[in-house]
Amino acid sequence: MNLFRAVSLFCGCGGSDLGILGGFSYLGKKYNKNPFSIVHASDINEKAIFTYNNNFAHKAETRDVSTLEFDKGFADVVIGGFPCQAFSTVNPTKKPGDASNQLFWQMAKVIGDIGPKVFVAENVKGFYRLAGGKYFNLARNEFSSLGYKIYSRLLNSADYGIPQLRERLFIVGLRKDIASDFCFPNPTNGLLLKRPRVTLGQVIKSLVPDHPKYYFSKRAVEGAKRAKPNMKRLLAQDLNSPCLTITSHLAKVSINSRDPVLLVDHGRELYRRFTPREAARIQSFPDSFKFPGSEADSYRQIGNAIPPLLFWHISQQIVSVLIGKVSKTAQKNQVDYIEQDLIESLP
Repeated sequence: MNLFRAVSLFCGCGGSDLGILGGFSYLGKKYNKNPFSIVHASDINEKAIFTYNNNFAHKAETRDVSTLEFDKGFADVVIGGFPCQAFSTVNPTKKPGDASNQLFWQMAKVIGDIGPKVFVAENVKGFYRLAGGKYFNLARNEFSSLGYKIYSRLLNSADYGIPQLRERLFIVGLRKDIASDFCFPNPTNGLLLKRPRVTLGQVIKSLVPDHPKYYFSKRAVEGAKRAKPNMKRLLAQDLNSPCLTITSHLAKVSINSRDPVLLVDHGRELYRRFTPREAARIQSFPDSFKFPGSEADSYRQIGNAIPPLLFWHISQQIVSVLIGKVSKTAQKNQVDYIEQDLIESLP
């Protein structure tokens, strides 16, 4: 079988890379291998690369994206979730105007150098909302100027068999000489489908953690109860529903914030944070995926990752484009289910 070559930028610990390669199991279901080989993966974070290289046969490099150089035609696909902190809707110190926070320019440079058939860029929802869509339009126009048809949509992980309400923006570019259109994957789980959403309870094996360090102190709980009524606090998750978004700072999660927590005992007011393995399951990492660093590093890498299962579904659609078998009705079939794209209303 011929393999399509992929370059992975901002690869982190490898969530998107596991998704594009496939060949993993999650919640008892096997997700087949995809016809890709990763010919380059890199990230500036050494600890994330250490985790990556403990999980993949091919090895990633610790590199600044601005130093990368590639020959034309080096890869068929370029993927990357460029850093998003400056565009997050919950980041009070964001400075999206700083050039260092606009790494889509660097991703665009790599795309321009290689000229792949397809690229996929991922970011937070705030990337297109911020400043009336200014930064999203900058990126879209730059990608388009390189010779790509641009497709974009918000995808919610909970619609694809993942127990997490996580909305992320995906921008897909098809080189204009590709005689096809890109169709985002149809949802697999949801109210209008026969298969319900995966719940948090399906990945939490026990409410009682294996170590008392995961509990919040009595003092923290009392402080949260005294917080102002308009503050988010004590956000205990319903085990019968998907979880709120997993973030990169679960090591320092606050019970007096927007961070999701677990209520172990209502009468005793026992709350706890997720363990790293629970957080990984919520992100759809299989239990075989190793996080060999500290717990703080693991939380950060897990929270920053693209859920592997979601990217597996996207990769299936990329394969359809590359082999020329995109269904003409696929986009129509999903319109009635997926919320209409807010991006289309941007100026």
